[in-house]
Amino acid sequence: MSAEERRESVVRAAMSEFARGGYHGTSTEAIARRVGVSQPYLFRLFPGKKAIFLAAAERCMELARQTMVGAAEGLEGEEALHAMANAYVKVISEHPERLLMQMQTYVAVAAAEEEGDHEFGETVRAGWMRLWDAVHVPLGADPDETSTFMAYGMLINCMVAMGFPPEHRVWEGLYPSARVTGRLEK
Repeated sequence: MSAEERRESVVRAAMSEFARGGYHGTSTEAIARRVGVSQPYLFRLFPGKKAIFLAAAERCMELARQTMVGAAEGLEGEEALHAMANAYVKVISEHPERLLMQMQTYVAVAAAEEEGDHEFGETVRAGWMRLWDAVHVPLGADPDETSTFMAYGMLINCMVAMGFPPEHRVWEGLYPSARVTGRLEK
């Protein structure tokens, strides 16, 4: 494999490992082992654990952005809203590590900011804004619609992360395309 292909493998492995263990609970040794490289080689590809985490966090946000862009292509307004909601629910149902990586990313930002490290937050906020912009235009560039859509997404994240089953009453208030129904497998 080329160095670029190895970097790609590291980012994928890091997303899975950090999704489960978070920034502080995941070792670079675990990531290297998952990829099948040595730790020294891992540090030839990335300068440190923080760089690996940020690459994984950026990838996670970019995948979410691409999901929204693809779902809303050629649509606008309510059609775009439902297409993006369906696409997001499908992604977190089929790739739960993406949801967990998102959640771990937010926790890592809060912890880093508390410690005085603002790079985590700057990187994640930039990714979040790209995601925001990707849903903002299809929703008619309406800040209220965009805020509501993103708020529903965060609510879905929390409910899924806490393990509420699809038939639980907490899902009743969501618009139909945002409900996990029977699609969510644990």
